[in-house]
Amino acid sequence: QVQLVESGGGLVQAGGSLRLSCAASGRPISDYTMGWFRQAPGKEREFVTAISWNAGWTRYADSVKARFTISRDNAKNTVHLQMNSLKPEDTAVYYCAADRGLAVHTTTREFDYWGQGTQVTVSS
Repeated sequence: QVQLVESGGGLVQAGGSLRLSCAASGRPISDYTMGWFRQAPGKEREFVTAISWNAGWTRYADSVKARFTISRDNAKNTVHLQMNSLKPEDTAVYYCAADRGLAVHTTTREFDYWGQGTQVTVSS
């Protein structure tokens, strides 16, 4: 199985940018569709974005389209989430996840492995 570790979270002002990284070990991420989810206090974990194993397909939540970009480097076994024009409502713990399926899913139940999360806080 694959182990996932997120990094890059922090405190940023509204309108700023952050780049999250997800480092995988144990198995090559080329075996997985990769995704990012987030969970704000008192809310359910929600889909942010996902990318197919060969980066041929991506999906984004409507709330982050045109602001966030997911990418992957299979050679380095890493996934990145570039977040621009951040808003206070983007504040959450962000989780990296891996899905053994080939389709690009958007629900938590489709993803098999999860990281511990990294906190992103956007101040107004």
